Amino acid sequence: MPAAAYVEQVSHLNRVYALSSKDVEEMRSIYDEWAATYDSDLAESSQDYVGPGIAAAYVAKTLAQREGPKIDDQSLVILDAGCGTGLVGVHLAQLGAKNVDGIDLSPGMLDVARRTGAYRNLDTADLSKSLVNPNGAVDVVTCVGTLTQGHVGPEAIDEFVRITKVGGVIVATVLDSIWEKEGYEARVNKLAEEKKIKIMHVGLEDYRRGAGVRARMVVLQVL
Repeated sequence: MPAAAYVEQVSHLNRVYALSSKDVEEMRSIYDEWAATYDSDLAESSQDYVGPGIAAAYVAKTLAQREGPKIDDQSLVILDAGCGTGLVGVHLAQLGAKNVDGIDLSPGMLDVARRTGAYRNLDTADLSKSLVNPNGAVDVVTCVGTLTQGHVGPEAIDEFVRITKVGGVIVATVLDSIWEKEGYEARVNKLAEEKKIKIMHVGLEDYRRGAGVRARMVVLQVL
């Protein structure tokens, strides 16, 4: 990678991680600016962003192990929350998913996701607020790269549970460095204690493998 491109890539990462989750307009602006090079930046060997593919594989595996629609079922509806440029949606489509909707804060990112052809619907949304989706509206929620430093807090998980059908699945990544410190672990455990979810998996997986960054792969079933 040319030195200038590497500096720009690192600059974008540092800027988004330095932001407060309350600075919504600045967050939107940075991601709109980054949208054109986001995929290529994170595909570089210095990052090797494998999180989306691993998360999509967990969706397919978890659906295969439970009763109900599988990944390639025509009736299955997936919401990709914080879909960005559509990396997760592309992997889901490759695994056979037919109905994937995406939401993201950044219109620029959504423009790139739209060109993938992997999504049925794409809309702007702020995941730090209540979602417009009705209770029990979707079979699966994916959220990769959004429950992270300076982004969306653990309260978003409650909304994911609300909009997911009983028996449905939530697959999300949470950076390991903030999993306990920022309250994600406590929020997931509380939902489990309240019998709203069953924790299927919270293990560590590669995330940005080239940078040595790992994340919790959180797999929940809604009760």
